[in-house]
Formats: sequence, C-alpha cells, structure tokens
Amino acid sequence: MFNALISLITRDEEGQGLAEYALILALIAIVAIIALIFLGNQVSQILSTVGNSI
Repeated sequence: MFNALISLITRDEEGQGLAEYALILALIAIVAIIALIFLGNQVSQILSTVGNSI
C-alpha cells in the first residue's frame, strides 16, 4: 500500500506539464494578437509621433 502511494506521488507528469505550458502560451498569443488588432492604430500613431519628434 505504501509503495503504491509513493509511486503515485513520484510518477512522471512531464507530458501533462508540457501540455499546460502549451495551452498557456497559446492563450497569451491569442490575447496579444487581439490587443494588437484593437490597439495597433494607436500604437502606430504614437510611434510615428515619437519618430517625427526625433
């Protein structure tokens, strides 16, 4: 019984962790793309203003 509990605690979860990191990365990429779509023109105008003032 004790050995079974130890094996459950120490089992390899590398694949599960990798999948979770991939999902988080995909979510961050989606949020970044949506932010660029909605804020792209404003950021472009700000960068143009900074570039022209230099």
